[in-house]
Amino acid sequence: MRQLAEQLGLSQTTVSRALNGFPEVSETTRVRVVEAARRLDYRPSASAASLATGRTSVIGNVVTLDDGVVIDPHLSEFQAGVGEGCARYGYDLLTRVSTRDGEAAAYRDLASRGKVDGMVLHGPLVDEPRIEMLRALGLPFVVHGRGGGDSHHYTWLDVDNQSAFGRATEFLLGLGHRRIALLNGLEVFHFAACRLRGYRAALGAAGIEVDPQLIFSDQLLEPYGYRRMRDMLMLSNAPTAILCASVLTALGVARGLHEAGLQPGRDVSVVAFDDDLSFLHPSSRCEVPYFTCMRSSIRAAGRRVAQLLIEAIMRPDAPPPSELWESEMVVGRSTGPFRPLPRRGDGQRG
Repeated sequence: MRQLAEQLGLSQTTVSRALNGFPEVSETTRVRVVEAARRLDYRPSASAASLATGRTSVIGNVVTLDDGVVIDPHLSEFQAGVGEGCARYGYDLLTRVSTRDGEAAAYRDLASRGKVDGMVLHGPLVDEPRIEMLRALGLPFVVHGRGGGDSHHYTWLDVDNQSAFGRATEFLLGLGHRRIALLNGLEVFHFAACRLRGYRAALGAAGIEVDPQLIFSDQLLEPYGYRRMRDMLMLSNAPTAILCASVLTALGVARGLHEAGLQPGRDVSVVAFDDDLSFLHPSSRCEVPYFTCMRSSIRAAGRRVAQLLIEAIMRPDAPPPSELWESEMVVGRSTGPFRPLPRRGDGQRG
């Protein structure tokens, strides 16, 4: 530590306090010390730091994987962002894997053993019991999203999902579409309930009756979009526009359209919510992206959630902040003006 302090021109006390997250050290100084320590491969004793601060410098997270359920790519991307945020501030991320039934016990175990300084909660339900449980445990926590109740007494970061899907629906209405399908996420989750409200409100404001046949709810994966698109094309009055809650689902929709000889953007318009999943090599890097989308990076959200939680750990008496992010609308090649679909049996356009 002495060499690190000398190189930075700071006292050893300041360096120690910066590395251990004491609030009296400015953010600029703390970041400078942490980055220098990483560059010089300086590794302070974790046990000594824990004794000095009473903290572990570990953030906890519980992931539920029930039988037959695949790992959610959106969760993986969010976790990567949280991990990056933790690393920037000298924290580690501890992930506990649990079944849905054992989730509450996993949170309690992490808290009772003193293994973590705070918790991240991802994917809150409309009726979310974990928020009150975490409050009762007395550990700082940050929610990615919001529960359905009062959200003023805890720290959260969310995308304005209702606004995003209202704007997306209005965009499709502006292109002349009236039969607009919604391929939503599971509506037990708060984000999906908000997206449904935005879609319904935009249709209602345009004087269009909501058709229950065009609203679906499932895991946001590619096969979901493919199956639903095939089914909808069999309807006598098939939709001419599809609003997807994920780019993964939109990829399935595009596959179903291509299989039927139809082209996204020409025959059927497709709008997706784009979490900017890195493994898809997002089309935003192209001059004109493939999918028209409402975009908000879930990885950036993960980094910010980690920062908010670490700030809450350092300043436990500060009022809980909240952040509501607006998504960016990006117009791509998958949307176009309304045109009637060919009738079944007339042959599809090539």
